[in-house]
Amino acid sequence: MKIVMAIIKPFKLDEVRDALTAIGVAGLTVTEVKGYGRQKGHTEIYRGTEYAVSFLPKIKIEVAVSAPQVDKVIEAITTSAKTGQIGDGKIFVMTIDQAVRIRTGETDAAAL
Repeated sequence: MKIVMAIIKPFKLDEVRDALTAIGVAGLTVTEVKGYGRQKGHTEIYRGTEYAVSFLPKIKIEVAVSAPQVDKVIEAITTSAKTGQIGDGKIFVMTIDQAVRIRTGETDAAAL
C-alpha cells in the first residue's frame, strides 16, 4: 500500500479529482496549504502599499492506493495538473505500513 501526496495549483483540483475518479480512485483527502519554492512568490498591492507574498496558496491531495495502482495515479495527477509553467507542483509517494477502517475494523488493502 502506498500514499500518493500531490501539491498542485488550486484551480486544478476539479480536473485532478475527475481524473482520479475516472481511474477508479474511491477517495482522497484535500488540504489547503501554502508553499514556497522556485515560484518565489509575487508582489501585491493592498490599500496602496506594495508587499511581497512569499508563500503561495496550494492544494495538497493525499490518496491511499494499492501498490499496483501507483503509476496510474501519478500519471492521472500529472496529466491533469500540468500547465507547463513554474509552480505546477510535486508528487511524493510513501509506503503505508498498516491501514484500518475504523467503522468495520477492516485492515490493509480491504480498508482502502
